[in-house]
Amino acid sequence: MSNVSGIIKSIQDIMRKDVGVDGDAQRISQLVWMFFLKIFDDRESELELTEDEYKSPLPGHLRWRNWAANAEGITGDELSDFVNLQLFPTLKDKLNLQNARAQVVHNVFEDAYNYMKSGTLMRQVINKISEIDFNTKNDRHTFGTIYEQILKDLQSAGNAGEFYTPRAVTTFIVDRVAPQLEELVLDPATGTGGFLTNVIEYKRDRFVHTAADELLLQSTIHGVEKKTLPHMLCTTNMILHGIDTPTNIRHDNTLSRPLRDYGPKDRVHVIVTNPPFGRMEEDGIENNFPATFRTRETADLFLTLIIHLLKPHGRAALVLPDGFLFGEGIKTRIKEKLFEECNLHTIVRLPNGVFSPYTGIKTNLLFFTKGKPTETVWYYEHPYPDGVKSYNKTKPMRFEEFQPEIVWWGSEADGFAARVEDDQAWKVSLDDIKARNYNLDIKNPHIDEQISHEPDELLKKYQEQQESIGNLRNRLKAIIGEALNTG
Repeated sequence: MSNVSGIIKSIQDIMRKDVGVDGDAQRISQLVWMFFLKIFDDRESELELTEDEYKSPLPGHLRWRNWAANAEGITGDELSDFVNLQLFPTLKDKLNLQNARAQVVHNVFEDAYNYMKSGTLMRQVINKISEIDFNTKNDRHTFGTIYEQILKDLQSAGNAGEFYTPRAVTTFIVDRVAPQLEELVLDPATGTGGFLTNVIEYKRDRFVHTAADELLLQSTIHGVEKKTLPHMLCTTNMILHGIDTPTNIRHDNTLSRPLRDYGPKDRVHVIVTNPPFGRMEEDGIENNFPATFRTRETADLFLTLIIHLLKPHGRAALVLPDGFLFGEGIKTRIKEKLFEECNLHTIVRLPNGVFSPYTGIKTNLLFFTKGKPTETVWYYEHPYPDGVKSYNKTKPMRFEEFQPEIVWWGSEADGFAARVEDDQAWKVSLDDIKARNYNLDIKNPHIDEQISHEPDELLKKYQEQQESIGNLRNRLKAIIGEALNTG
């Protein structure tokens, strides 16, 4: 099927005529539950061919094929009444939740709504969606394009940056963490599932040779997402990636459970994530953490939780903003904990614009292994490719750009003995980091100091200068006080 963005645009144009749909976020939410039911039904068609006694968890009259697939089917008020009075009440509250597939549908619909008021316009949208057959390989890839289009639209709704990580970054992180087939992998802030789909592809390409391998793979994928819309998108994404019953993708806030309640059975081998940064948690969430690490800053709480949730020798990689590297107070205590309990072996410093246009904040990729304290941190400054001054929507970062890092990387087993310092890479000892009071915002020593006019950089410099002036003032006061006392 060609011209996917054209089909999405025509669906959205139809929805804009509906008085019940107010703004981008509602329009996308409406689109996602409809796509979910179509994809679920296409998958069921496949399962009916491969499983002798497949039985749908949905009552017959609520299956997409029986109310939506016929272009001449119910429409107008009859369709609106069917969706509002039968479809939604049943999918929200009346399915048999002992059935894992029914549980998946319930999880998607428990906070979903039908915003469309016009059954006639809804029929037009349904007919457009029905043109796609998600069982054909091309149309399955089509959802990837639809998904990207939805994310672009979410950006204009003002909140996509919270759960979107460029594919180049997720692919590189998963490639370096290298999850093995049997290893449990968790994304505790899974968003729309970018990291987890990468993990599925990575494992399937390398390790899956039998039906038993595939079952094992499916049992190892775990995610938690707080917000309804990305959770719906993630669940749909998982089904399209062959995870038929993604009950391990929970709709919840990972931070809302007290840290002490997470025991050995909750621990995992691998965590890959991009926790929301620059955001504050609601009042009271910080009380789930020990007093030393209490903060309302989301990304900081996630890092504390990640350290706790890793098994011994477990590996993690996550995206964090510059503010974490140079931050003080509770951030310093979290960094101390990280250095004592884990080997933070690598920080990849990304250039500006990687998350553009969602946010201009500079970001870093942190890689660490639990169970052995940090002795040396290697830094790698990721440069722009030749001829590129910044990334944008039409020219995003590409996975191929990470090839120099991959060649340089080496193996943790031998303490990264093969790594060398060069124009992009340098190492810093634990003693040096302690002397800096765990300020990890360490510039590339191989590049001359460049004058930056970035507001964040200037503000950081100003804060550092003010701190330095304050320290000097306090020392002078102490010297003068001492002189007066002895005089």
